[in-house]
Amino acid sequence: MRRSSLVFVALTLTLVGCDALRDAFSSRADVVARANGQTLTVDRLAGWAGVNRDLPLDPQTLGRVSHAWVDYTLFAEALAGGKDLHDSATAAATMWPMVSQIKWQKLHNRITARESLTPQQVDSAYQTGQVRVFQHILFQVPQNAADSIDNRKHRQAEQLLPQARAAGVRFSQLAVRYSEDPSAKTAGGSLGLATHGQFVPQFEEAAWQLAPGGVSSVVRTQFGYHIIRRPPLAEVRDSFRVGLESQITRELDSVYVDSLDIKRRIQPVGRAPDYVRTAVQDIDGARTSTRVLVKFRGGSLKVRDLMRWLAALNPQLLQSLPSASDQQINQFLKAITQRQLLLEQADSAKVTLSPDDWRQVREEHDSTIATLTTILNLTPEALRDSAGTSAQQRVTFAAARVNDYLDRVLHKRARYFPVPMFLAERLREQGNWSVDQAGIRRAAERGEELRADSTQAGGVGGGAGGGAPRMTPAPGPPPIDTARHPAPGRVRSPR
Repeated sequence: MRRSSLVFVALTLTLVGCDALRDAFSSRADVVARANGQTLTVDRLAGWAGVNRDLPLDPQTLGRVSHAWVDYTLFAEALAGGKDLHDSATAAATMWPMVSQIKWQKLHNRITARESLTPQQVDSAYQTGQVRVFQHILFQVPQNAADSIDNRKHRQAEQLLPQARAAGVRFSQLAVRYSEDPSAKTAGGSLGLATHGQFVPQFEEAAWQLAPGGVSSVVRTQFGYHIIRRPPLAEVRDSFRVGLESQITRELDSVYVDSLDIKRRIQPVGRAPDYVRTAVQDIDGARTSTRVLVKFRGGSLKVRDLMRWLAALNPQLLQSLPSASDQQINQFLKAITQRQLLLEQADSAKVTLSPDDWRQVREEHDSTIATLTTILNLTPEALRDSAGTSAQQRVTFAAARVNDYLDRVLHKRARYFPVPMFLAERLREQGNWSVDQAGIRRAAERGEELRADSTQAGGVGGGAGGGAPRMTPAPGPPPIDTARHPAPGRVRSPR
């Protein structure tokens, strides 16, 4: 009989799967998430999800809501407990993107450090002529323009040509007045430093025949009619020198990064693009993933590392990765790996921030804390006046403010403003938290039931028994309604 029971249990495991068994025996099946002493229940999350028909009722979406609750609850408890969120370690961790950028820039300056070019070196570079400066005035002709428009533009260029040839240094004034090239117009028609092969063939041929101070005839290209001038060195010495030094710096950067690539043997793994596409669809799960994306001598770039970089970079990158080609993703991963290795080199070289750098970091960090505090209306005064003197009372009050804020967000009465990822990481490192997938699945099921009930009752929130259970208002003043009053400060959105 005992053996038969064991066989039955084994068969049940095979048929229903481990997830179902875990759900059945989970002691936390009525709890979605925990943050220190607070809990997010299945009923509360289901109630939020049930009233917002624009919120997809799937585990991934409700998981994001649960993680948002964890982040805000840990933040609120830190405030209620009197924790100093302005200390140097927290500021450095929270502002990791800014600190990293400053360190990288300082390392970059060391790598490319060189004295300014001497006047003799500038003269030699100009006379050699491998790098040149050109100005132009463009009379733009749209593609497929009528002959009458083309003829009119040609006539305008020919009429201006004698004046342009006689203008000398005043050529830039003519460019500002007449040129239809918006990018060069404000710079007096200057196209910056140029090397062979940079322009379309018709422009290239005419421009590179010019002696210093020379002005071309009217040149027709696919863009319209041009009058081109090569200014003498006396007119452009400073900008020519700065352009040369910038070019040298870019070349040094390229050589250094290429040598780093070769020396460390940076190579994305075979399925890296697929792993990236999967990761960006489940950001919360990816934040702790140790799956390797890139291997290099001495280490690797993991999914969790990529998530940190994505949080620090332009949010549009996150949106564009799923549709990028394998080659584009691999190139992006190599660039991120190079950046990470350079940052490690900066730490090894003991690159540090100056007092001015730290002042900027602290100002940005303090603005972040102030914004989140204002959103929840958890200022020291609010905690003191509304929560009593007991530590537990303050914590309870702070937790209620979080639930009230998220309730307003999911009822579309306030705009959602996430806790920045790097601050959330810091709070999670110092707190006790968990998110239970079984609870999330139960909340999704319960949310579906609430929506069905509200539909039968004639709409969400209408009629007895319809919609989600009524929320008990949090004690104290209401939080800031960010739908009408945008929160102050400057905070990067990590997700």
